[in-house]
Amino acid sequence: MGHCRAMLVALCIGFAGAAHADDYPQRAVTIVVPYAPGGAGDLTTRVFAQKMTQRSGQPVIVLNRPGAGFANSATVVAHSRADGYTVFLGGNGVAISSVLFRNLPYRMSDFRQVSTVAFFSLVVLVDQSSPFRSVADLVAYAKSHPGKLNVATVSTGSTQNLVADLIKARAGVDMQIVPFQTTSEVTTALRGKDVQVAVELIPSVLGQVRAGVVRALAVTSAQRFAGLPQVPTLAESGLAGFDATSWSGLSVPAKTDEAVVQRLAALTQAVLADPDVQQKMRMLGAVAQSSTPQHMSKLVDDDTARWQRVIGQAGIPLH
Repeated sequence: MGHCRAMLVALCIGFAGAAHADDYPQRAVTIVVPYAPGGAGDLTTRVFAQKMTQRSGQPVIVLNRPGAGFANSATVVAHSRADGYTVFLGGNGVAISSVLFRNLPYRMSDFRQVSTVAFFSLVVLVDQSSPFRSVADLVAYAKSHPGKLNVATVSTGSTQNLVADLIKARAGVDMQIVPFQTTSEVTTALRGKDVQVAVELIPSVLGQVRAGVVRALAVTSAQRFAGLPQVPTLAESGLAGFDATSWSGLSVPAKTDEAVVQRLAALTQAVLADPDVQQKMRMLGAVAQSSTPQHMSKLVDDDTARWQRVIGQAGIPLH
């Protein structure tokens, strides 16, 4: 009799959880973003949030919590109530941070992955007056002049910085990677001839590429970026199989109910399939792309292992 009662209670709890998930969201959802307002990660999240508000009928609020890498924002979500109403905008940067930093105030196991949101290719840039017209030109010069080319990226350990190291390794060339604090400093150094090459996220420099201020030699993704269809990939430019992107995705506290995770994932997939969302993100230099929770979990694991190898090979010190 006691066993039957226990089974009945379990079933009731299951049905209650399912009903709750079917009604999700019943109030405002907050997406905690680890970036300052105005950047690619922030702007693409706002496009997503606006459309999810329309689709779900509940406000979806973007809360910017930059600082300390991803630690400020990740900690807020990791320690929040596991009900699906406080969501973290993570991504490959979280995987990198988990490798670079020894004493983070959160663990990757504090989260459940929900869905990817946007992918951002990177681009190899030169000044518009540069003699380099292709990656082949660049690699040929670097091989005949080892250590003479300076490559600008934003800060050490960033996706841009690590992708520059990956390009060096795959091309088998010796180039000096010079980290700067901001994208504007990177492009200023490039145009001022202080550096000869730069690696940056497409959304950060798309306007300058389209205006002809800087020249894009190649993108780092496996496919060409639709917003710059004339720019080849690195794989097409002699680095066979090269594929490196930055991406963002939604995560929730680890104890969030499975049905709520699946409901949020389904909403995310529906929002990102909307042609209007896809077009707006493309204009920002991003590709809207959802996933299952399982696929995003694998992506985090794969990125963690990949960038751990790059960081080790590049000799980047851990913090």
